[in-house]
Amino acid sequence: MRYFSCTILLAVLSGCAVLDPHNVIGRGAAPMQSASPIPETNPNWWRKPALDYVWNTVNEKYYDAKFNGVDWQATRKQYEPQLNAAVSDDAYWELLDKMTGELRDSHTRVHSPKAAMQQNLNEAHSLGINFRELTRVDGNALVLTSVHPESDAYWAGARAGMLVTSIDGQDALPYFNRLVGEVRDSSTARARERGAVRKITAGDVGTAVSMVFQQSDGTTITANIKRRVFKVPPRHVERVLPSGFGYVSFTGFSGAIEKNVLQAITRMKGTPGMVIDLRNNGGGSVEVAGAILSRFLTEKTVGPKIITRTGKPPSLFFYEPTKLETEIKANAKDAYTKPLVILINEGSASASEGFAVILQELGRATIVGERSCGCVLGYLGYAELPGGGRMAYSEIGFISPKGKRVEGEGVIPDRGVSLSQEDYLLNRDRVLEAAEALLRERTAR
Repeated sequence: MRYFSCTILLAVLSGCAVLDPHNVIGRGAAPMQSASPIPETNPNWWRKPALDYVWNTVNEKYYDAKFNGVDWQATRKQYEPQLNAAVSDDAYWELLDKMTGELRDSHTRVHSPKAAMQQNLNEAHSLGINFRELTRVDGNALVLTSVHPESDAYWAGARAGMLVTSIDGQDALPYFNRLVGEVRDSSTARARERGAVRKITAGDVGTAVSMVFQQSDGTTITANIKRRVFKVPPRHVERVLPSGFGYVSFTGFSGAIEKNVLQAITRMKGTPGMVIDLRNNGGGSVEVAGAILSRFLTEKTVGPKIITRTGKPPSLFFYEPTKLETEIKANAKDAYTKPLVILINEGSASASEGFAVILQELGRATIVGERSCGCVLGYLGYAELPGGGRMAYSEIGFISPKGKRVEGEGVIPDRGVSLSQEDYLLNRDRVLEAAEALLRERTAR
């Protein structure tokens, strides 16, 4: 969405501070710098303005006046010397992001110019693998959970379910756990662990990581894996499962696929039960989430309560994009009213968590899988920063209709099911199996 700077409107409006107190219009424009007839010779001129803008914005606009219990003044004093001494632009942006991480809030963050570009292009520059720490009979280990078929790891023979035993010559699990303690803080330990995975897998295209993978028979694969460009556009999957139940999965609540998801739900109306798979769904637009929610309700209902810094709704001119006391619309004509199961895991975040907890509290859906991320705050748009980076900051908190604070906690499944190393090796989706078994129980009544 394109935003217009307040300066464009000053000639006709009395002031954006009155009409746009949350800076919805102006946040997309880079903060103005004082004009100077002398050419700027310091290549790092943008660093101090970027720090000032990030710190001041949180100080003035963050939804929680107590900053989640953090001394925000002390945080600046802690980080400013480190930022001044940053040896590279990459190091600077990482530190600036880490400073916002002190709020323990996954939605308040800084993206470097490189990360912003990837986001604009729907790209990921990475090794093309994902892994997580799992508990086994002989102790914890890092287990590959996915391997992109176009990655170097795949062509070296790595597959989901194999162990990651070495990363750049270091024992993988201790190295990973050390990174978990070093990366920016976040809403939950689960979010922080995912940050440590990104620290290993993401980076400049062409750079490489040496890894050792252990196969199920104990033999190993050693590979030098380069980071490549992977396209990650919004996408959805739909099908009628062999069991006869409907299945819809999508990567995020994006306007780009809203119509496709709604049409998929309509096409599944003849199925006796449906699975909505929100595993690794990172969230997105609240409006899109509401539109999809409405397809499972026949009557409008009370929605989540909104929390803001001022105790007033966010406003744009004299229009309030949302109320503090919200309601969820229903689509009685097109609603799917049969049994519904929602799948979640630690990668289910933000709008996907709100979607799941609302239907759970209404008794409309049963939640199956793992506890979600616990990353449920809201921002109204990115602010462009001097130097080419961008910033998001939480302006809205949410409390579920029944008073639950999902941020920092996550959505707890009604039926907890986790994938084991063996499941990954066998390409077995035990979570989906549990969902189908549950639907059989419900439809047999």
